[in-house]
Order: sequence, then C-alpha cells, then structure tokens
Amino acid sequence: MTKRWKLICVVGARPNFMKIAPIMKALEAGPIRAVLVHTGQHYDSSLSQTFFEQLQIPKPDVDLDVGSASHAVQTAEIMKRFEPVLDAERPDAILVVGDVNSTVACALVAAKKGVAVVHVEAGLRSRDRTMPEEINRVLTDAISDLLYVTEREAIVNLKHEGIGEERVRFVGNVMIDTLMQNRDRTPDAASVLSAAGETPLPPQTPYAVLTLHRPSNVDDPKKLAGLLNALRDICRGVPIIFPLHPRTAARIQEAGLSTLVAAPAFRVLPPVGYLEMLGLMKQAKFVVTDSGGLQEETTALGVPCMTLRDNTERPITIAQGTNTLVGSDPAALAPQFAELFASGGKRGRLPELWDGNAATRIAADLVSFFESRSAA
Repeated sequence: MTKRWKLICVVGARPNFMKIAPIMKALEAGPIRAVLVHTGQHYDSSLSQTFFEQLQIPKPDVDLDVGSASHAVQTAEIMKRFEPVLDAERPDAILVVGDVNSTVACALVAAKKGVAVVHVEAGLRSRDRTMPEEINRVLTDAISDLLYVTEREAIVNLKHEGIGEERVRFVGNVMIDTLMQNRDRTPDAASVLSAAGETPLPPQTPYAVLTLHRPSNVDDPKKLAGLLNALRDICRGVPIIFPLHPRTAARIQEAGLSTLVAAPAFRVLPPVGYLEMLGLMKQAKFVVTDSGGLQEETTALGVPCMTLRDNTERPITIAQGTNTLVGSDPAALAPQFAELFASGGKRGRLPELWDGNAATRIAADLVSFFESRSAA
C-alpha cells in the first residue's frame, strides 16, 4: 500500500514504550507511514531496549541519544536534536504520548514550525504544579491539534482550559491495549525471582510489589527511610518484591539505606522488563507504587493498588478501579494498610473503552484527520 501521509511518533521513556507499541502496530496496515524517533531520555538498556524487544516495537528510525540531565537541560537538548530531524523528515504531523520531557519538548518544536501535534493520553490532571509531569501535560495539550483521551473526565479538564471539543477524541487507553495483548505471555513470580538470582517464594505465598521513583518520595533521605521502614513494619510479614528504578537505587546508596532494603521483608530486584513486571503484578496480593501507569495496570488486572502520593492524574482508577490514594506521609500509612488487610482491598471494574482497541480507534481517526486537512 502506498503511504499517503508521514507521521513522526516520539518516545523517550519507559511509560511511552507501552503506549506506542499498539499504535505502531495499528498503523502498519493503513495509509500512514510511521517514523519512530527515540529521544533516549531513558538511556538504561533495562528501561529501553528490553521493552522494545518484549513489546515488538520496531527499531527506532532515529535515536537522539539524549541521556540523563536536569529537566531544563534534558528538555532543551531534546529540542535541539529533534529540530533537524523534523526538518529532514517533513512529516504531516507528529504524535507524542504521555507526559515526559520528550513529549513536551518535541511538541514545542513541531508547534513552532507549524507541524500538527497529536497527543495521546491528553487531558489528565493532578492539579499539582509541583509535579514536572503536570507542567508537561498542560503545555502539550495547549499546543496540540488533536487530543486523544483515556477517560471522559479528561474532556472536562480540557474544556475548562479552553480547548475546543472538536480537537478532542475519547478513544480509550492504549496502555490497556498493551496489557491485554501481553498478559498471557508473562513469566510467573518464581521465574522472575530466579532470573534475578533471588530464591523464589514458597508456593502460594502472598506477596506485595513495590515501586518507588518520584523525586518527592526518594530524593529526601529521611522521607525515603521513613517510607521503607513503614512499609516493612505494616506489611505484616508479607514479602515485598521491590524492582529498583536506577534513580531509586542511587538514592538508597547515597542515603546509606542498603542495609534496610536488604532486610528479609524486601526482595530487591534490578529493573525488570515489561513482561516480568506484569507477571509480578498479576499474582500480587497488592501493589504499592508512586507510578501513574501502574495505577491503570492494576485496575485492569483487578489487583489492589496503594498509591504513595497525595494526588493522582488518574482519578478514574480510584472512582472505578482498584486504586487507593494513601499519601506519602510514613506516619499516616498504617490505618490505610490495616483497611487493606481487613477487606482484601479494592477490586473495581474496567473503565469505559478500556477494551484493548484504543490504538485501532486512533489509527482510524488519524486517517480522517489527515483527510480533512488535505481537503482543507
């Protein structure tokens, strides 16, 4: 098939990979040629290459190889390196996903050059401007020509910000597309532990999964120690499987907390791939996290989720799903977890259009979008 339009698809960090995988697949058979640009925002192979392989994402056409830096430096470097790519490729539009620095940086470059911007996972709001991701979300939505949302509340958020409904499409959640396509390919917890050199838990042992990476939770040594101590004490002997984000691993080392996480309560693992993480969550008694994506994935899996944050941009996971916002004050966690152990935790239901077909709807709507622009 002759490809009529060119679309640059941008990824940069782990959450992007799960979102772009079903979109790339859905675009294969249609009239849109997708050019994949990887900014290299996540430079660790365990957070990048492994995900490309497991999710069968095509090798990037362009790798900007930006690497780690402060928010300002990283965003500026992405913009500098993306501009010549945009000039050389001359796409009809660019598509960005999520809320990382790569998302807003590439959207800004395209908008300033008059290239249409498509934002997948638009309209999510935490109302917390101290979160860098919230700034990225608001700015990207403001300059996007086409906005795909995962839940109806996002449409309301965008309307309040003056974004016309003609630019917004409710299509569902591409993260759930990826989960549904891969949930039967996951290893079990014993295999994940064995592969990491850890002794598997005895059969039928209930366990929790923990992830921590947000600066507000890990950058203050006192706060990080308080959270880890509290979780050790209140999880009542339930083993905590703890895949360590590189940022968190560095902060634990700097704070002298390595002995704490070596305690029997924790099973510390290096970063794990998407399939391994999905396998761990599927079998978990509950998940403890400060991640955004895991709030959605646990809802889809029907696994209770305790979110160590004071707010969330994904309120649907609380209203309809399995998520409970427990805050990040170590001293206030005990009652919330007591309720979890007493009730077994929330089970929830699958939100509207979280049916595994969001990417298909996006691909079809993009064709209509390009056709209308061509006609105009």
